[in-house]
Amino acid sequence: RTRLHGLGIAGVQARTFHAAALRQLQYFWPKAVGGALPPLAEHKAPLVGEAAGRLRLQADRSAVRDLSAEIEWAKVNLLSPEQYPAAAASAGRRDAAGHGPTTVSRLIQAYEDVKTARGVIDFEDVLLLMIGVLQENPQIAGAVRDQYRHFVVDEYQDVSPVQQMLLGEWLGGREDVCVVGDPSQTIYSFAGADPHFLLDFRRAHPQARLLTLVRDYRSTPQIVALANKLLDAAPAAARTSRVELVAQRPPGPEPEATGYPDDVAEAVGVADRIASLVATGGAAGEIAVLYRTNAQSGPLEAELSARGIAYQVRGGERFFARAEVRRAVMLLRGAARAGTAGDLGPTVRDVLASGGWTSTPPSTTGAVRDQWESLQALAVLADELQAAGMTTLGDFVAELDVRAAAAHAPTAGGVTLSSLHAAKGLEWDTVFIVGLSEGLMPITFAETPEAIEEERRLLYVGITRARQRLLLSWTTSRAAGGRATRNPSRFLQVATGRRTVRPAPGAAGQPRQTQKSTLHTICRGCGAALTGAVARKLGRCPSCPADYDEELFEALRQWRAGLARELKKPAYVILTDSTLEAIAFEKPTDSLSLMRINGIGRAKATSYGKDVLAVVASCRGPRRPSE
Repeated sequence: RTRLHGLGIAGVQARTFHAAALRQLQYFWPKAVGGALPPLAEHKAPLVGEAAGRLRLQADRSAVRDLSAEIEWAKVNLLSPEQYPAAAASAGRRDAAGHGPTTVSRLIQAYEDVKTARGVIDFEDVLLLMIGVLQENPQIAGAVRDQYRHFVVDEYQDVSPVQQMLLGEWLGGREDVCVVGDPSQTIYSFAGADPHFLLDFRRAHPQARLLTLVRDYRSTPQIVALANKLLDAAPAAARTSRVELVAQRPPGPEPEATGYPDDVAEAVGVADRIASLVATGGAAGEIAVLYRTNAQSGPLEAELSARGIAYQVRGGERFFARAEVRRAVMLLRGAARAGTAGDLGPTVRDVLASGGWTSTPPSTTGAVRDQWESLQALAVLADELQAAGMTTLGDFVAELDVRAAAAHAPTAGGVTLSSLHAAKGLEWDTVFIVGLSEGLMPITFAETPEAIEEERRLLYVGITRARQRLLLSWTTSRAAGGRATRNPSRFLQVATGRRTVRPAPGAAGQPRQTQKSTLHTICRGCGAALTGAVARKLGRCPSCPADYDEELFEALRQWRAGLARELKKPAYVILTDSTLEAIAFEKPTDSLSLMRINGIGRAKATSYGKDVLAVVASCRGPRRPSE
């Protein structure tokens, strides 16, 4: 949409299949069926849980998630409950949450019964119902086809059978369609995506013109070469439809591959490298850390928080559902109705300021920082849309409404943490891909040759997100001190052309004492379990009385303020308050004990360690009781 704005093209509808179908269904439902469209159930879990209960099936949260995914797969493949068992067997689907195809078939029917009883529909129903409306109502189909004559479908390799059927109904036999796709980026077949619609497009449309796009304008030749090499190593049958990318950018640094002894050490190493990039002028918003599963983000979030580095997690709570965003949109809507005028960016900032936004980020982390990041994302979006030609606050609010309907969240400029799947279609100057160990990439449950090749394509997608700098890493064990049972991913070995690569400091052959300590899990004040990165770093609940040396803490703050003025940096970029508090509690006596404090990586220890230890020594008083 931003590109369309910049080109001065108005009236083009840029939507997902679901968003377009839902809008049409809401408009035509009263005429086609009568009454209002049934409410849309945003989450399947409660419905699936109730259906499982009706069948007396044991289903915890994990089982409900797996069963929900299987229901979605059946529906996007246009399968009835009766057709599901044979289709699942043919597709090599594993038992869902330990339940065989017959049981899952019964669950699908029970799920549909629960929806009917509650009077709701799900996201797949939106597509199915719109198909039915178009097929059964020639007048409605004619109205839709008269309004929308030309279609461009991006990421066509990930279209599902139900989406393809809806596209066919929209077209109504016409040939005014352009599709864009790459079979080498098919990464959603587990959810019903079918690349054969792309591969067989010319068979379905014999007059279609084929344009093969091989020039890569995004990545350096070094990154493109690595991506090509990864696909070259695939079996011959998997290479029949791929293209060889040809890089168009100037050369850049070679991709790096680094091994770490455990997941925490990897997070420390990545966060240290990010801090170094930001400290030397790199934009945090042009950095991403990608991983195979969402569960891998925890240590990374903790380490970035400890360094005061802004970040955002893709795939977390929906942006437009956040309380602070809803309040901000309400304020912006009110200002638009009141006729507030002026340059869009400054005007939006003035309105956001009335709701608590500040031009500089808070020095704290946690919820306060998260809320500021949300409002900052709106401010940045206003600047981007103003640069693209948008001028009025009313247009900005309308754009927010469209984005909310399509779950198209703006970004706040921080480091992006994302699963490889969620990173599809995006790009950054610097990309870290972590956790490249066997069992994570390819994932353990990828057991068939087809599933392994989908994992290869997923890594290919991750690699090609990077413009200039690509850093790959793996760990030899999950937890600090654990047995080194992990091996580098088979894809990493093939791509780098070697089985071993440069180990990180603290890996085999180097003292483990240089590694970071794990975060605290129990409050040393009240004994409660700690939640949140800051609390785990401090070792106490925020509500518990401070037990650090306040004189030392104040001395450290004064030292940091002077250094910040000298370096012309925000104070929190040097060391956050929570890190200073941890230092004032631990009172380290040497660089080794200093580096055990969360928030002090090797880069910060090298830059500030001598000064910090001098401040600690100058304020050294009685030792803590625990000492």
